[in-house]
Amino acid sequence: MISQKQIIESYNKTNHFGREMGMTFEIIEPGKVIIKMPIKPLHLATLKVAHGGVIAGMMDAALGVAALSLSSTKGKIVSTVDLHMNFLVPVKLDDILTANGEVIKAGNRIFFAEAIIENQDGEIVSKGSGTFNAYPVEKIM
Repeated sequence: MISQKQIIESYNKTNHFGREMGMTFEIIEPGKVIIKMPIKPLHLATLKVAHGGVIAGMMDAALGVAALSLSSTKGKIVSTVDLHMNFLVPVKLDDILTANGEVIKAGNRIFFAEAIIENQDGEIVSKGSGTFNAYPVEKIM
């Protein structure tokens, strides 16, 4: 069986989207992660405000990496089945975002996670949840 460490290393190597967006993550424990992302000009939809898709991408990453960090302990990876989120306040140029993602319920194949994204002032800019399908890593390797 492929180890959790190998699965996470592979994810880091192949996650070009997250890298291009400037996201970094830390696994606190299986099922709990923190993702950080500074808002740069490439994230903007207007002169000062980030595109909602960037925030949605970060939310999907926080939820998905939380699920992956737990599923990988059993040699599985995940894919997003469902994503729900609310945008609460605008995200602006030079904001530094922190997402806290956590698996709330994990079955054999279905994982449910929740996350919040805050700016550098501790203001919640988005809340979300997602459902993820877990399957053996061998299906894609």
